[in-house]
Amino acid sequence: MSGKNVDNNTVFDIYGENIFGFKTMKNYLSDKAIDSLKATIEKGHTLNPDIADEVADAMKTWAISKGATHFTHWFQPLTGATAEKHDSFISPDKEGGVVLQFSGKELIKGEPDASSFPSGGLRTTFEARGYTAWDPTSPAFIKKSKEGAVLCIPSVFCGYYGDALDKKTPLLRSMDALSKQVCRLGRLFGIEDNGNKANINLGPEQEYFLIDKAFYESRLDLLQTGRTLFGKAPAKHQQMEDHYFGAIKRRVIDFMDDLDRELWKMGIPAKTRHNEVCPAQFEIANVYETLNLAVDHNMILMEILREVADRHDFVCLLHEKPFAGVNGSGKHNNWSIIGPDGKNWLSPGDNPHENAKFLTVICALMKAVDTYADVLRATVATAGNDHRLGANEAPPAILSIFLGEQLTDIIGQMEKGAARSSKDGGVIEIGISSLPKLPRDVTDRNRTSPFAFTGNKFEFRAVGSNQNCAGPNVALNTIVTSAIDEICTQLEKDKEEGKDFNEALQAVLKGIIKRHKRIIFNGDNYTDAWKKEAEKRGLPNIINTPEALEIFKSKKAVDLFETYGVLSKRELNSRYEVYKKQYEEIIHVESECSITIARTMIIPAAVNYQRKLAATVNETEKSLKTGKMKYIKELLVSVSDQTESVLNSIEKIEKVMENGGSSKETKELMLKLRKAVDALEGLLPDDEWPLATYAEMMFMI
Repeated sequence: MSGKNVDNNTVFDIYGENIFGFKTMKNYLSDKAIDSLKATIEKGHTLNPDIADEVADAMKTWAISKGATHFTHWFQPLTGATAEKHDSFISPDKEGGVVLQFSGKELIKGEPDASSFPSGGLRTTFEARGYTAWDPTSPAFIKKSKEGAVLCIPSVFCGYYGDALDKKTPLLRSMDALSKQVCRLGRLFGIEDNGNKANINLGPEQEYFLIDKAFYESRLDLLQTGRTLFGKAPAKHQQMEDHYFGAIKRRVIDFMDDLDRELWKMGIPAKTRHNEVCPAQFEIANVYETLNLAVDHNMILMEILREVADRHDFVCLLHEKPFAGVNGSGKHNNWSIIGPDGKNWLSPGDNPHENAKFLTVICALMKAVDTYADVLRATVATAGNDHRLGANEAPPAILSIFLGEQLTDIIGQMEKGAARSSKDGGVIEIGISSLPKLPRDVTDRNRTSPFAFTGNKFEFRAVGSNQNCAGPNVALNTIVTSAIDEICTQLEKDKEEGKDFNEALQAVLKGIIKRHKRIIFNGDNYTDAWKKEAEKRGLPNIINTPEALEIFKSKKAVDLFETYGVLSKRELNSRYEVYKKQYEEIIHVESECSITIARTMIIPAAVNYQRKLAATVNETEKSLKTGKMKYIKELLVSVSDQTESVLNSIEKIEKVMENGGSSKETKELMLKLRKAVDALEGLLPDDEWPLATYAEMMFMI
């Protein structure tokens, strides 16, 4: 089907065909079971165990019709990837045959070995028991292989004592915590939840690179680390700005067509696709979904990206910085709150009351990000993202909020007492309750801002392309929960004291603006001037992962996550230990790989070329009896010097590693090694250079 046009009937036929959603359930489940599941998914009711056997049997029947022979609890451990253990539906029938069985007990709970997953001290090798539990808020799905299929059941993963060993559990907890506070705020505005919960919507934009499989397989660094440890920038890369939104190459569009079909089959609403800034870089974005489902879909998307790329003789690179000196890849995290009234509370309203609610949420975000900038920063701290943040297109490590000119102006007027006028020429009467209708799209876009308001959502641009975006959203949900909690507590106190709601709200928001306006910055976040200004404002600039992760050990972070039942102190400390070790292991692998490539590929090529140059000099001088070999000799000296520099850097890296030196020191030495290797790439003949070049990988697709 690759490369063919998709007609409407084809889309209707394939969309969601591999998920056990409500559309499919109608053919397999009773109305009672469907209503019970809907109450769990849409209203947050406790799962009714009485329907488990019926649901399990229905899932099995449906999955078998799709060719499935096995089932698995599909979960997201702290590795950052997904995990699965397959069990077949087959059970002996005691008559020499088999029956296909799947019980409600098997649906609800599984038991993978917990000792071999990273736990940061929550589990030890001899404490092997761990549990997976069905998450009914995310539909089961089918993963097909060449010869069969498996039923995947999205699940949480916890230890024997209930500790969260995964990314999904704290995400669900944080969604519940924020829902409670949003509903509480709604009641203060006269909005009754009527049994409904508030939801968080997410629309992640996934950036990625495609390169030819042959080039990938020739590069040990890409195979082992996901990024190029060496590589000289080509004369032309992204500086002409001609790739962004440009015409998509035929081979790539065939891949994208195939990708869309596979995603649609999984019920993933793939919407937008285009060339990104750097050659060989692309982006795909989905329609907004409930946060938990959007995270699951993004994890499935990354897996399907790799699978479909392989079918087209590509390799999909999801590392944040696969190529130095050009754009890296992010996962733009478009986040919004959907209240119990079903409305987006980050959309300006149609009346003063709606706008008061909107501005309250804006102020809550200001307070949350300013108070917990260090916590939010830590959630995007990875070895890969360290190469990206603050480089080329990515936002810097300094967290600030972009609101746009009009909204910033209104916030400024509120600080002085009441908003009276609008930048668009409208009139705003005195008092929060008299705010007029705010037009949508009142802001420009600021691609340099790490946390930008874009009309009806906030875009957290610092999330790395290879990350599971659950972690950043756990933190974002929790810090906003804290801010809304404090706002509600004060307003409830004022209400008890008989104060007018509008006046009390205005006072609360005015206080927030005065204390937290330093977080607003609408300018160019890349400039040195902003770094100096941010320092004056007291905003943290945490530039590397080891430093960023330290906040997870603080009382501030522990109190935040424990207060709202999102992560216990033990669980939070486990994340610190896991992420710290992951960072150190990545640096270790990269340094070992650098040494291997340099010693076994670069040095032999350089020495061989030196020998040829030396022979040329000797033979020419002997035959011509002249010493006029100035430039050839200079080339020989340059190659010799850079070769010595490579060997010297290798020796220093090995000594640091043997002596247990810091990751920081290792990284600095790796940069010196890279500089020498990249210099050699510019000196050696193309046919003698042992690595696929940037020009080949970026342009030959």
